[in-house]
This record gives sequence, C-alpha cells and structure tokens, in this order.
Amino acid sequence: MSLNQENMTSLEKRVAMSLSTIFASRMLGLFMVLPVFAIYAEELDGFSPTLAGLAIGIYGLTQALFQIPLGLLSDHIGRKPVIIGGLIIFAIGSIVAATADSITGVIVGRALQGAGAIASAIMALAADLTREEHRIKVMASIGMSIGLSFALAMVFGPMLHGWFGVEGIFWLTAILALGGILVARFWVPTPILSRFHRDAEVEVSWFRKAFTDRQLLRLDIGIFILHFILVSMFVIMPTVLRDQFSFELEQHWQLYLPVLFFSVLTMVPFIILAEKKRKIKQVLIGAIFVLVISQFGLPLFTNSLLAFAIMLWLFFSAFNLLEASMPSLVAKLAPASHKGTAMGAYSTSQFLGVFLGGLVGGSLSEFYGITGIATFNIGLLILWLGLAVSMKKPNFFTSYLLNVGKVSEQEALNVIKGLSQVVGVVDVTVIAEDGIAYLKIDKKLIDMDTLHKFSVAEETEDP
Repeated sequence: MSLNQENMTSLEKRVAMSLSTIFASRMLGLFMVLPVFAIYAEELDGFSPTLAGLAIGIYGLTQALFQIPLGLLSDHIGRKPVIIGGLIIFAIGSIVAATADSITGVIVGRALQGAGAIASAIMALAADLTREEHRIKVMASIGMSIGLSFALAMVFGPMLHGWFGVEGIFWLTAILALGGILVARFWVPTPILSRFHRDAEVEVSWFRKAFTDRQLLRLDIGIFILHFILVSMFVIMPTVLRDQFSFELEQHWQLYLPVLFFSVLTMVPFIILAEKKRKIKQVLIGAIFVLVISQFGLPLFTNSLLAFAIMLWLFFSAFNLLEASMPSLVAKLAPASHKGTAMGAYSTSQFLGVFLGGLVGGSLSEFYGITGIATFNIGLLILWLGLAVSMKKPNFFTSYLLNVGKVSEQEALNVIKGLSQVVGVVDVTVIAEDGIAYLKIDKKLIDMDTLHKFSVAEETEDP
C-alpha cells in the first residue's frame, strides 16, 4: 500500500499555489536588492560600507524577532488578519525605503519589511487547510518558491536596476506586497477551523529545548553561518564586479544567470546521493568544504573573470545544496511531535545570520575588503566543518502523521502500545487533544496494512 493513496484536492492545490505566490512575491522583493544595493548605497546621505551592510541585513533581525510572536498571534486572531497585516507593514517598509534619500531611511524601511514577518502564519494556515497526508506537498511547494525567488532576484535585480533604479525595485516590492494582500483576501481559502499544529508551528514551552539539543544546534549554527556568508559576500560583490571587472551594475545578471543555472544542475545528483544513497552527512561535509574553497578563491582570482566565475559557481552549488538538504536533516533529527518548533529555531538562526552577515560583512568590507570578509568566513566554515564532522550520523527514519481521532488519555496510551508493536515503527507519540499520532518509521520495513488499522483518516509522511 502506498504512503499517499489520494491525490491532492483542487482546494489543496489552490492552497499550495496561492500561499507559494504570497511567499515568493515577498521574498523576491527582499532578495532583489541584494545584488545591487552596495553600489546604490554609495549615493545616499550618510553612506558607509558598515551602514550599507546593516541596511542589507537589518530585515533579518526584525524577521527573527517577529516571526514567532506573529505566528502565535495568528492562533488567536486568525491567520489571514496576521498575513494581511504583515504584508501591509512590508509594503510600508518598501515605500519608506523607496522614498529615502539617506542610508538611515533605507535601514528603517528594511527593518519594517522584516517586521512584516508572516512565515509562521503562512505555514499555520497551510496546515489548517490541508489534510495530513498532503501537508508536506504544500510545505514543499512553499519551500521551492523561496529558492525560485532567490534565483530570479539574482537575475532580475540587476536588470530592473538598469530600467528603474533601486528606488523602482522598492516600489515594485510594495506593489508585489499589495498583490499578495489581494491573493490572501480573494484566492487563499478561509479555514473553517484553525488549530495548533505541532508539526508546523512553534511550541513556546519546547523552544528552548530546540536550541539546547546538541544535534539540532549544529544545524542551527550551520544555517546561521550559511546565510551569514551569503549576505556578507553580497555586501561587496557588486563593487568587486564593477571595480575589478568593469561590469556595469545592470550587466551583472549576465554572470549570475549561467552561474546559477549550472549550480542547480550540479546540486541535483548530490541531493539524490544524500537521500537515496543515505550519504547526507558526507554530502553536508563535502559542501562545506567546497564553500571553503570558494571563499579562498574569490579574493584570489579578482584578476580573472573566468576563475572568479568558477569560484561563484562553486559557492552557489554548495549554497543551494545545503539550503535544500538541511531542512531534511532537521526533520530527521527532531522529535516528530516537535518538528514545527525545531524548524522555528532553525529559521530564527537563519535570519540572525542574515542580520549579522550584513552588519559584520559591511564593517569588514570598509576596512579589509573582500579578503577580510572571505578570511572571516573561512574561520566560520572551519567551525561548522568541525561541528558537521562530529555530528551524529542521522537516521533515515521518516516522520509520519497518523490521524487516530479524538481519544482520551488512556486510549492514547493504548494506541501508543499498539503502534509500537507495528513492524517498522521506531518511535511514536500520541497527543490526545490533537487526535494525531506522531511517528518515526522505517519505510523499508513498515507494515502499512497494520498501521492503517489505527487510522481514522489517511496519513502523511515528511522527508
């Protein structure tokens, strides 16, 4: 018997498309300034490389501060009001940045953009509107939209700068946010009932434990370093391409497009190797090592465009590989009943990396240039490499949700006892009030027919 017997309903497909559209439009607006802002900032009153870096990364701080509180707020006042309110704040921040003539004004605008932190509310709404067996497909759709937004931003950011300038990019970002409001209002279905979902939302009582688990903490530190490096490099990348290779800003997409295209082709076989061949730890360590090579080579080859492009290809290949595979590691290492909280800690770490990458990267670029940034990043990567090497080899058990219906505490204990005896069930937790069994299963051994006997509805798997 297959793990997913039914296709997604038309409503679930609509949920996936509409929420992915909102997420993608917001992230596209945030990312498009990344490859162009460093040069634009030179024209602003009060400019310094340090403040330019702060302007690039400040949204990460406010995003980290507000994403979980706004997710919790959505449990009380509804998902859509929080999402629409967050998009309004995001649009206001975009307008503030578009009309600013000083670096301080842009910093304020970018901070407001991040304060419209709707990621947690979107994930909770996706969980409200989808059955357990198809929820992971919707979450995957949203995740893919983020990766696509980044790739498009690297290409369209420089293009749009040539047509409208960075002010135009900020205005376009505001328009995209307003479009997101219309999507949320008229295209996203309204849930009949909103409830707390442990696999998609943060439990405040377990949040501290998520940061103290040694294995999960390795991944939190890793995603922090990964995004620190990304943002710190783009604090100076536009000026390097201009000053060292005489690339006009609106031409930068001509480099990013082939580099990103070939980096995606490069990462695919390694994703397959990590998951299908169960070599995820080896792939993780290898990708970190490739990042070290790229950071060593980028400042070394500023006199050769081909060599510099190869280093960028290595960087984006490793970055995209890690960005795509690390959430799967979080799912494997986190308890099935606390995956939402583990992912909340993980994304908080990611946004803090964005913030400090901009701030520290800007400061280093002001005094030491690309060599200083790359040297600092190599130090961080060596730390991450040590954490990855010492990481416990992850199991390849699959997180699995089973709808057992509303049960009493005693009935929940009986369900746990019964499920524990099913061949292939490695771990099981039943939350009586949720009516959900959170399991870890071995897909190679699981006896699905027996497992189905405990279900009052279909089940779902997570990667």
